[in-house]
Amino acid sequence: MPKFYNYNMKENELPYYGVGPYYCGSIIIVTIASIVLSYLNIIPKYSISGLGFIFNMLGIAMIITAIALWIWGALKSDIHDNIDNDQLITSGAYAYVRNPIYSAFLFLATGMIVFYGNIILFVLPILYWALLTELMKRTEEKWLEEKFGDEYRKYCKEVNRCIPWFK
Repeated sequence: MPKFYNYNMKENELPYYGVGPYYCGSIIIVTIASIVLSYLNIIPKYSISGLGFIFNMLGIAMIITAIALWIWGALKSDIHDNIDNDQLITSGAYAYVRNPIYSAFLFLATGMIVFYGNIILFVLPILYWALLTELMKRTEEKWLEEKFGDEYRKYCKEVNRCIPWFK
């Protein structure tokens, strides 16, 4: 696993943050920079006429979803208690998406892009999703599978990695 992933982590103990700060910070910075560059016409702006209101409403809905998902995943799921007790978290937000905090930032960045409405920037959420998928496979998911084995593999079959899935 990458060195930053194991930073300050005791052997065989779940980490509090994993790759999250690197991923979340990066996609927010890229999103804001892309919107600013588009606003300054350094990146051309293309929008679909007549859909501005729909993009604005969809963007706001995604941002609200991001905030709710972050609160539910970070504050309401007792994540630190489960990590301290070396337990796999499969309840609360984690019953609907395996990475609710990372997913919240994916929704936030996507909502900002949709709200801004430059269709050229719509490629970014696809790249963000691909990056999140690769990061999770190479770091946390690999570690969790080694740590929890069949319990984690079963959980992965039932719960989506990035997009909340309601049963």
